[in-house]
This record gives sequence, C-alpha cells and structure tokens, in this order.
Amino acid sequence: MGFLIDAEQSGVGYCTVAGTVDQRHLNINGVVHGGVYATILDTAMGGAVVTTLGEGETTATTSLYVEFLRGAREDAVLRARGDVLRRGRHLAFVEGNLYDAEGHRLSQAHGTWYIWSAEEPPSSRRGAPTPASRRSGGRSSRRS
Repeated sequence: MGFLIDAEQSGVGYCTVAGTVDQRHLNINGVVHGGVYATILDTAMGGAVVTTLGEGETTATTSLYVEFLRGAREDAVLRARGDVLRRGRHLAFVEGNLYDAEGHRLSQAHGTWYIWSAEEPPSSRRGAPTPASRRSGGRSSRRS
C-alpha cells in the first residue's frame, strides 16, 4: 500500500506507520477508503505487539474495531500509532490512532491479538485440533 513502519518512532510496545495518500487509496467519493484506515491501523497495532514477542512467539489479529472520525484526501500524509495496553501470555490488548499531518485524529481503533509459541504442543492451544483429531475427521481417538 505504500505505507511503511517508521523505526525511529517505534519501540517496545508501540509502533508507528506512515505514508502519503495517492489515487489508489481513494474511494468513489474521493476520500481515503475505510479499508485503508483499517489496514494502516492493523499494521501499526500488530507491529506494536510484534515488538513484545519473545523468541519463537508469533501473533495474529483476533479482533479489530475501527471508528472513522474524519476523511482524508489525496496527498495527505497519514501517521498511525499502535500501543500495547496489556500483554499477557496469549493475548495482547492494543489501541491505535490515525492522524493527518496537522494532528487531526482521523480514526481510532482497539483490538486483540492472539500470541502463541512454536514450542507449545497444539493440544495446549485452546480449540486447536490435535494431530489425532485431524486424522479422524475431528473425532477424538480417546474414549470417555
């Protein structure tokens, strides 16, 4: 999309993504498409979570709620910042804000990221199918 992580404005628990709006980001009304806002915020917020990960951990967005406050037009410079509010063993709660170059808040978001480790056996991940259940079509091979 042309938006990049700003490493100088990112650190442990926070991440900033910035870029300039061009024609491809606009909807039929000539303003930035809401999906662009959501993508920039998801990237900044997910990037904030990534900065907290340990060796062998990975993460994915499980929920993202975005509020659209103001529209932006072509050539606007946008900057999103994601901040980890709380990080647990398996969940991170994150907030994000998107601003224009004048400091107007265009959008705000909050979301949850799931965190897991490659070292954890699949059966310890709640809801994850075990190798035996995958082979048997979802039925457990254990008897009750």
